[in-house]
Amino acid sequence: MNKILKFLKPHIRQVFLIMMILVVQAYCDLSLPAYTSDIVNVGIQQSGVEEKIPYQIAKEDMKELELFLTPVEQKIVQDAYREDTKTYEKEAYVLKKDTISKENKEELEETLKHSMILVSMLKEKQPDVPLSSIPETQRMQMRKQMEEKISKLPEMMTEQANILYVKSAYKHLGMDMDHFQNRYILIAGAKMLSLAFLGMFASICIGFLAARVAASTGKTLRTNVFKKVVGFSNAESDKFSTASLITRSTNDIQQIQMVTVMLLRMVLYAPIIGIGGVFKAFHTNVSMTWIIALAVVLISMVVFLLFIVAMPKFKSLQKMVDKLNLVTREILTGLQVIRAFSTQKQEQERFDNVNKELTRTNLFVNRAMTLMMPTMMLLMNGISVLIIWTGAKGIDSGQMQVGDMMAFIQYTMQIIMAFLVICMISVMLPRATVSAGRVDEILTCDIGIKDPLTPETFPAQGKGKVVFDHVSFSYPGAEENVLHDVSFVAEPGKTTAIIGSTGSGKTTLINLIPRFYDVTAGTIKIDGKDIREVTQKDLRNKIGYVPQKAVLFKGTIESNILFGNVKGSKEEMEEAAQVAQAEEFILEKPEQYNSSVSQGGTNVSGGQKQRLSIARAVAKHPDLFIFDDSFSALDYKTDVSLRKALKEHTSESTVIIVAQRISTILHAEQIIVLDEGRIAGKGTHRELLNSCEVYRQIAASQLSEKELKEELNHEAWT
Repeated sequence: MNKILKFLKPHIRQVFLIMMILVVQAYCDLSLPAYTSDIVNVGIQQSGVEEKIPYQIAKEDMKELELFLTPVEQKIVQDAYREDTKTYEKEAYVLKKDTISKENKEELEETLKHSMILVSMLKEKQPDVPLSSIPETQRMQMRKQMEEKISKLPEMMTEQANILYVKSAYKHLGMDMDHFQNRYILIAGAKMLSLAFLGMFASICIGFLAARVAASTGKTLRTNVFKKVVGFSNAESDKFSTASLITRSTNDIQQIQMVTVMLLRMVLYAPIIGIGGVFKAFHTNVSMTWIIALAVVLISMVVFLLFIVAMPKFKSLQKMVDKLNLVTREILTGLQVIRAFSTQKQEQERFDNVNKELTRTNLFVNRAMTLMMPTMMLLMNGISVLIIWTGAKGIDSGQMQVGDMMAFIQYTMQIIMAFLVICMISVMLPRATVSAGRVDEILTCDIGIKDPLTPETFPAQGKGKVVFDHVSFSYPGAEENVLHDVSFVAEPGKTTAIIGSTGSGKTTLINLIPRFYDVTAGTIKIDGKDIREVTQKDLRNKIGYVPQKAVLFKGTIESNILFGNVKGSKEEMEEAAQVAQAEEFILEKPEQYNSSVSQGGTNVSGGQKQRLSIARAVAKHPDLFIFDDSFSALDYKTDVSLRKALKEHTSESTVIIVAQRISTILHAEQIIVLDEGRIAGKGTHRELLNSCEVYRQIAASQLSEKELKEELNHEAWT
C-alpha cells in the first residue's frame, strides 16, 4: 500500500482536489435521505405543515388558546403576534417571524403546546359547547391533568398533536392546504433534484480526475521502468527474466492503475460517507443504531472468511502470469526447433499445465468474489427487514415517523456499502500491492555499472587503442573467475583476433570493453583512459559492436544501417552496405534501401542479417570495431570479400574479432588464444602453430593435415 501511495506522490494536488469534490458528493448523497424523510413526514403526513405553533391564527382561535393560559403566558403570546385584518378571510394574528428570536420561539412553543392539545381534545369531544363557558378554575384543573398525561407520552406524539392543531387552525383561517402541501413537496423535490444533479456532476468530475491520475501514474511508471531497464547492465538483466520484465511493465502496472482508480473513486469516498452516515443515523434515531453495529460485525465475519480462503491465491496470481508469459515466449521463440523435433504435443502439454494452473486460481478467486456478493445482498436485505420490523414498533408506539424509518434504512445502507467497499478493496489490494512491489523492485534496483561523478573524456586524437592490464572477471554470485589475469594490447590499424574453445571466455572478454559487465580486477583502457572513468555514452560512441546473434529492428534497411548514426548521409549508408557485402541483395529488392524489415529481422536470411549488422557498425565510423563471431553465417567467398573490404575501411581503427574459424583470422596481426579464461598463447597464426598447443589443436580440427604441415614447414623454413 505504501508503494502505491508513493507512486501517487507526483499527483498530490489532483488527489487533494478529488478529496474536496468527494466531500461535496458525500454531502449531496447524505442530504437526500433527509429530504425523503421530510417529504414523507411533513409533505404527505402533515400536509406540508412543519411548524409546532401556528404562524397565522384566527382571533377567535387565539382567544380559545388564551383561556387555558396564565396571565404571564398570555403576555408572552401577545408579544409574539401582531394583528392582521386584511390578508385572510377572518381577522387574524400573525407571528412576528422577523423579530422573534430562536429562544423566544422555543418559549412560545412550550407555552402553547399544552393548550393546543387541550383545545383540540375538548372541541373533538364537545364541538357545540363554547370553551369560554367552562369556569376558569375547571379550565386550570383540566390543564394540570393534561400536563400530567402528556409528560408520560413520547415527545413525537406531542409534536404530532400540535401539528394537527396547526393544520386545523390554518383551515379555519381559510388557507388552501392542498396548495400548501403541493408547494412544500415541490420545493423539497426541487432541492433534492438540485442535490442529485450536483452529486452527479461531482461524481463525473471525480471519475474524470481519477482516470486521469491513474493513467498518468501508469504512463509515468511505464516510462520509468523502461528507462531503468534500458540502463540495466547484463548483471541486472540476468536477475530479471525477459518474461518477468514484460509482465511487470504491462500487467503489474495495469493492476496498479486499476487499483488507483478504485482508491481515488471509492476508497477515499467510503470513510467520508460512512462517518457521515453514522452521524446522520444518530440524529435520525439513536435507538436503532445497534442494527448498524450488528451489520458491520456480520459483514466483517464474511470478509474475514474470504480473506482466509482467497488471500493466498491473490498473492500467487502475478507469479503465475509471469510463468505463463515465460513458457509462451519460450515456445514462440523456439517454434522452428519444436517443429523440427516434432515436440509440439509435449510443449502443448507444458503450456496447458501452466495455463490450467492460472485458470484454476482465477476461477477460485472469481467464485469466491461472486459468492460474496449474494451473501452481502442477503445481509443487506436482512438488515432492511430488521430495521422495518424495529421501526414499525417505534412508529406504533409514537417514537418515530415513517419518513425517519425510511431515512434510517438509507443511511444504514450507505454505511454498510462504505464498509463493504473498504473490505472489497482490502481483498483486491494484496494483488496490487504485490504488483507495486514488483514494479518498485525494478525502479529501486541498484545498477552495478554507473557513470563516474566527475567523468573524464577521451583525447581527441585517440584512435581506439585498447589495453587489458591484468584483467580478471567473475559473474555476480559466482564462486570462481571466468577470466584470469588477462593482459594484451590491441593497436589501431591492426586486427586482434580472439579464439578458443567453447566456454573459454571469448564473448565475456569483449563484453567487458563496452562495460556490459565491469571487471572484477585489473583495468581496461582505451586511448589511455580507464573505461570506468568516462561516461558509458562516450565509451560506446567509440565502439562499433556486432553481436554474436545478429539483431535487427522493425523498420527499413536504411533505418537499421543508420541505427547508430541517425544523421548519416545516403552516401555513408551505401558505403557501409558495400563494405559489408550487403549491397548486392539490397539492390535486388523492389524498394532497395526502403525495403521493410520485420521485427527481429525474420524476413531476411541469417547471412543477410549478419551483413546488415556489420553495415550498421561500419556506418557509425567508430574508432574501435568489435566483431563477436559475426561471420559465422557467411559463405567463404563473401567472408573473404568482406574481410578484404573491412581491412581497407578500418585501416586506422582498432579491430577486435572473436572467431570460431581459423580461416577468418589467418591474417590478423595478433591472435589471442583463450583456454579456460586464461591466455594460452599470443602471436600470429604461424607463430602460434609452433608455440601454442591449444591453438595447434584448434587448427588441427579445422585444417587438413596437408595444410597444417605446409604451415608448419613454412614457419620452420623462415
